[in-house]
Amino acid sequence: MTGLLEVIALDAADAEIAQAGGADRLELVADMALDGLTPSPEVVRDVLGATDLPVRIMLRDNGSFAPGDLHKLRGDALRLVDLGAREFVFGFLTPDNEIDSVACRLLAEDLQGLRWTFHRAIDRTRNQLRAYDQLSALGCDTVLAGGHPDGVAAGLPVLREFAKRSGPDLLAGGGLRREQVAGLRADGVFAFHVGSAVRPGGWSSSLDVDAVREWAALVKD
Repeated sequence: MTGLLEVIALDAADAEIAQAGGADRLELVADMALDGLTPSPEVVRDVLGATDLPVRIMLRDNGSFAPGDLHKLRGDALRLVDLGAREFVFGFLTPDNEIDSVACRLLAEDLQGLRWTFHRAIDRTRNQLRAYDQLSALGCDTVLAGGHPDGVAAGLPVLREFAKRSGPDLLAGGGLRREQVAGLRADGVFAFHVGSAVRPGGWSSSLDVDAVREWAALVKD
């Protein structure tokens, strides 16, 4: 099976570089100091105009895994759909670190069948395997996970268990390193998510096209 590479983008320049480097999909976010928030409509418009790659847009309004203002998030989602957005990323937890199925279902219903990823909030749930099994009912087609709050290095055993399950596609990410890819592919993981790995100058700098090319070759060979 051919691998998929998803790259975090912050703006239209990133989108162009990611596409030139061979990325298959973008995750568009703002404010990586808070691990990714909803980008502005202006940025979304610019990115959608700069690439023909699929773009999954973050719906998140604070640095926690709880929705700060669900009503506003739902309004943001509808406005972004009006701009042409067709894929999204979100995921919310209750105070007990269970999946907030109410918040997720409301957003999913607003999106009316559009594709979405449940992001790394799953790594904070009390029972990750149970949470993974619950996500099919919420309608997401992809789960972004590191298998552990500290990322892939600590979460490899859980990622292997996720890969055995039916349900949403597994997208491995969270401090992912090159040397982990071959083992994950052998375990049945074929989609990979990178951010800082293709931005050696840090989040204040642009993507590095050569780094994207290296990751694309690694994931797809």
